[in-house]
Amino acid sequence: MANKRDYYDVLGISRDASDDEIKKAYRRLSKKYHPDISDEPDAEEKFKEVAEAYEVLSDDQKRAAYDQYGHAANDPNFGAGGFGGFGGFGGFGGGGSYSGGFSDFDDIFNTFFGGGVGGRSRQQPNAPQKGADLQYRMTLTFEEAIFGKETTIRYNRDEECHTCHGTGAKEGTQPTTCHKCHGSGTIQVEQNTPFGRVMTQSVCDVCGGTGEEIKEKCTTCHGSGIENKSHSVKVSIPAGVEGGQQIPLRGQGEAGRNGGPYGDLYILIQVQASEQFERQGTEIYYEQPITFAQAALGDEVKVPTVHGNVKLRIPAGTQTGTVFRMRGKGAPRVGGGAQGDQHVTVKVVTPEKLSAKERELFEELAKESGQEVKESGFFNRVKDMFDND
Repeated sequence: MANKRDYYDVLGISRDASDDEIKKAYRRLSKKYHPDISDEPDAEEKFKEVAEAYEVLSDDQKRAAYDQYGHAANDPNFGAGGFGGFGGFGGFGGGGSYSGGFSDFDDIFNTFFGGGVGGRSRQQPNAPQKGADLQYRMTLTFEEAIFGKETTIRYNRDEECHTCHGTGAKEGTQPTTCHKCHGSGTIQVEQNTPFGRVMTQSVCDVCGGTGEEIKEKCTTCHGSGIENKSHSVKVSIPAGVEGGQQIPLRGQGEAGRNGGPYGDLYILIQVQASEQFERQGTEIYYEQPITFAQAALGDEVKVPTVHGNVKLRIPAGTQTGTVFRMRGKGAPRVGGGAQGDQHVTVKVVTPEKLSAKERELFEELAKESGQEVKESGFFNRVKDMFDND
């Protein structure tokens, strides 16, 4: 122990160096002295020395102990449950098992290779996982989208097995702790890397990461703990919803894993087109046909709206294309707020056929207005009388 160099000197840093400075020093020196890529004399021994220094100084507790007691803090006989020896980074030092600091060591491998040690995931494979989300397409009529509706939908989803209640084990039995991974869900695997042979973690091939073995599988779900079933749920469609919007229903998706919660269901709204109306947000648009007489003399007409027929006063001399606004006869805003309006565009309709009496009256009208009547263009001229200001 007396021959050991000071860890700060090994990394070439000051005693008040920050965590980032320690990491940077380690990255630089580990590249320089790694036996597989270094031409330096005694590269392997220097690499071990750098790794040992980093192991201690990158851990706050170990660093504090080292600052107070020096190398004695690494003596296996130091204190109650001392810090143990270096023992080799799971293959770097030759046979020992590395017992701490894996989080920081993963950062170094992230820098060199873009991943953790052997691709090890930081997430526990047997941790609870939320179930998958689902999507349900619902088609509404034009009116249903405006006023909303209550309905019940039915669809298939993965649910917790009703026989084993998600354990996957035969009724009357329980899963047991996996004999291979001892419940951790992961196993140690030795792999060859550019840094030599490294011990990495992977999902246990016996239990699939659950940490439990099923000796006798459930006859319903065959050990998965999940069964696909038809499921129904009541849905409340809010008034004013529009096509393309989604309504989330929490917990109505598929069953989670390892005791995790159910996923969510998203109702995707599709709205059928109306033969009468067009809609833009809360505003509704309608085209109202009127006759020449109504346009010229004025009239009161019944205009259809989604709220029922409403009387509309057409002033005398109204031109085709004139727009009238009917307050509050549009669609509501989802979640409340002002009601939209209906916009009514009047269109003067040219009659296709005339009785003899009608023809006579139109001819008199043309003469009264000072127009010369020609058979081929007569009705277009009369129409122009109402189209032009």
